Amino acid sequence: MQATGLSFSNSIAATRVTSQTTPRRAPVLSARRAVTVTAKGATKQVQVDVEKPLGLQLAQGKNGLKVKSASGNAAKAGIQSGDTVIYTSSFFGDELWPADKLGFTRSAIQAAPSPVTIVVVKGENTSVDVKRLPKKPAPQRFGRKLTAAQKTRATHLCIDCGYIYCDETPFAQLPGDYRCPQCNAPKRRFLKFDAETGKTEGSGVDFGTLATVIGGLAGVALLGYLGLSLS
Repeated sequence: MQATGLSFSNSIAATRVTSQTTPRRAPVLSARRAVTVTAKGATKQVQVDVEKPLGLQLAQGKNGLKVKSASGNAAKAGIQSGDTVIYTSSFFGDELWPADKLGFTRSAIQAAPSPVTIVVVKGENTSVDVKRLPKKPAPQRFGRKLTAAQKTRATHLCIDCGYIYCDETPFAQLPGDYRCPQCNAPKRRFLKFDAETGKTEGSGVDFGTLATVIGGLAGVALLGYLGLSLS
């Protein structure tokens, strides 16, 4: 299962629910992001972030992916059997991709970091042409607040992009080729992180890269010296 995490910032994103139809109270979510509801004509679209495991079973539909069943975190986020999924997170979670092909969408969901962003049409989709939908940026992950459960699991932070590792698998047990799911940085770019204080431990200096740079500069200096000596 793909390691999960969260980007960190000192600011806290406010929970919000917006709708162009009659306001409807959002369900209590186990996911850390609230529902965003929009309406286009007679079609209501609901966007939610759902923590893994999703508890979602999908089937290929004529215009999107039909929800065969929704349990666990998907059900808590308000997704119901009969809804139509039209967007999901991409492989790295940085974009939302149209959900028009079941196999491709399943692969993207499995690879995407938790929580997975899902956009559904309530009930059958009769107005949105999913095959013509463009890719679009994923919701901003910076500035979100860690849940109590995530705080207990948050142990490391990527110093390149701020991604917080808070999966149940200990960070030390991850394979050596593990990469940040948000910016693709290697495992060595993570520092120990204290979720309570928001501080990291260690320097974060990539000594291998530093040695390469110093060696390269020394080589340039030597060539310059030889050039002056021979002129």
